[in-house]
Amino acid sequence: MTQSKLNLSNSGKLELFFIGIGSAFAATMNQTNFLIIKGDTHIMVDFGMTGPRALFQTAGLGILDIEVIFPTHSHADHIGGLECLALLNRYAGQKIFGQPKKTNVIITEEYQRVLWDATLRGGLEKNEESGGRNLNFGDYFNAIRPKWKTHQPREIFEISIGSINLEIFRTKHIPDSAPSWETSFISYGLLVDGRVFISGDTRFDPELIEMYAPRAEIMFHDVQFFSEGVHAPLDKLKTLSAKIKEKMILIHYADNWNQQEINDFSGWARQGKSYIFP
Repeated sequence: MTQSKLNLSNSGKLELFFIGIGSAFAATMNQTNFLIIKGDTHIMVDFGMTGPRALFQTAGLGILDIEVIFPTHSHADHIGGLECLALLNRYAGQKIFGQPKKTNVIITEEYQRVLWDATLRGGLEKNEESGGRNLNFGDYFNAIRPKWKTHQPREIFEISIGSINLEIFRTKHIPDSAPSWETSFISYGLLVDGRVFISGDTRFDPELIEMYAPRAEIMFHDVQFFSEGVHAPLDKLKTLSAKIKEKMILIHYADNWNQQEINDFSGWARQGKSYIFP
């Protein structure tokens, strides 16, 4: 059932709304994509294969409502809906607004090249004749560059959009053999307003958790229910201190989540729910 339309502005409190909380292969849940809302500003974090439907199903919103997006990395459950978003904005936007609509994308130069050349280009470059040239990333999106902050202990960027501040850090996600974030494929996590940690997709990375746990009031962390692999196994997350686990909410989980015991944690993130931080 479609929900009433989510308000993309609020009184100024930090709000996270999950349009999905499932893993890439979850069949009973939408993939883990969410909105950050504060004041008159919103940012969609990731837009996977289920994104267009999930946005309408859980938030009553359409693609044309989204003004800013931050893609964390190039797995389909995180960017599989971007082609749909780009095409609808360009062609429906032309009919509705008299000109193509461009979504603002928070993206580094390095990741823009990867996202366009390795994923989006095949479906977007040849959609029309445009003065005899191929279309490019800038025909569909406005790139907003976060500011590089540091390279160690890992690469970190920072940006403020309206009243929302994002600290963007590299994660150690794929391949499973990569010994560090530097040898891993580009993937990012977030610290929002210096108080809400979102792991993005990452293997179990105690260094990252310890780095942000003192600053974070709440930690949303991805999880898997088996050993090894490219996400954080639940049995390894259980080795964290009680102080960390009690403020950790689990996201990006599989359909058998209700068979898992997580009494030491703050709980499971819920699809279609707003988390508000005064």
